Amino acid sequence: AAMFRSLDAYAKLPGKTLLLIAREMARLESHKGLVAGVLAEIVQRPDELAEFLAIYWKDTPDQRKREKLSAQVKKGLARAFAKFDAYQLAKWNRDGNAVALRDVLFLVHAKPKDDGQAAVWKQLADGTLDAPDTWEVALSAGADKKATFERLLAENKLGAMALLANLRGMLAAGVDLALIRAGLARMKTERIFPYRFITAARHAPSLEPELEAAMFRSLDAYAKLPGKTLLLIDVSGSMGARMAGKSQATRLEAACGLAVLAREMCESVEMYTFSNTTVQVPKRRGFALRDAIVNSQPHGGTMLGAAVETMNCMRADRLIVFTDEQAHDPVPAPKAVGYMINVASYERGVASGDWRRINGFSEAVMRYVAECDAAA
Repeated sequence: AAMFRSLDAYAKLPGKTLLLIAREMARLESHKGLVAGVLAEIVQRPDELAEFLAIYWKDTPDQRKREKLSAQVKKGLARAFAKFDAYQLAKWNRDGNAVALRDVLFLVHAKPKDDGQAAVWKQLADGTLDAPDTWEVALSAGADKKATFERLLAENKLGAMALLANLRGMLAAGVDLALIRAGLARMKTERIFPYRFITAARHAPSLEPELEAAMFRSLDAYAKLPGKTLLLIDVSGSMGARMAGKSQATRLEAACGLAVLAREMCESVEMYTFSNTTVQVPKRRGFALRDAIVNSQPHGGTMLGAAVETMNCMRADRLIVFTDEQAHDPVPAPKAVGYMINVASYERGVASGDWRRINGFSEAVMRYVAECDAAA
């Protein structure tokens, strides 16, 4: 409930997390009256309309036994549906959606704002929407890569994630640097987390100044963590592994992204890395902090227990550890409030005890830390 005290809380949570929370709100008498307003606000892409319904019916795959949509859910999804234009609907009207967008339209009885929107919705219902003007569509049709990206950048039709994911390809194709820099300067960063910029910078080091400026914009809305925080970052050899099979990001890049975020959130902070030894890191920001973390010491073993023992000799309000938890020695209980954030675990969840363990990578964990502090 604390996450929804203001609309500002929405911006920095991943879309699916918000949809899951909205689904749980719809079950509770104390919260269901808020669902329409929440859904209308948090749905930012057309595919999230379908994804919410997939979540809503996750426990009842048999269509004949599915729970009926509540009035609040219908109202919220209908309001959200009206936010999208023909381009957005066409872009996200995919066969892979758990629920077809045309089915969402029929289920929630959305009402168009005007005749133009009514015509677009009829095309959606009839399956006659024009193919979206995206880089995927253009390149699959054989268009020139350089010309395609330059046109989409000039027309501001390249989304933030598409821009970051294609930087290496655009540079290799000789796309005009001025257009790329302008795209980075105006890109919407609300739902882009720091490790995305760090991974993009690995492939496009010449654009680090622009990427760093965009990354700092993405951090603006985070609340501060009061008091003193100790950050402990794993730089052992196993942190060089990929986050997932097809992911471009490594565990270390994810940890650096969290450290960059935590550096901006913490009122007072000291940062350390650990591998075979524990080393203090200078209080830099952005990519300079990433470099300080990566270059702080050789990437060898994982002496997590010894590192925690070192932290326990210091006074602090909280200790936050970013690791893949492949420890080579016993890990003691923390003296301060301890958060063990495992950036590599396939097991998603939160557990209490000596450590507040958070398994499964998400940069929303820093908001969780802030909420835990606020509730204490």
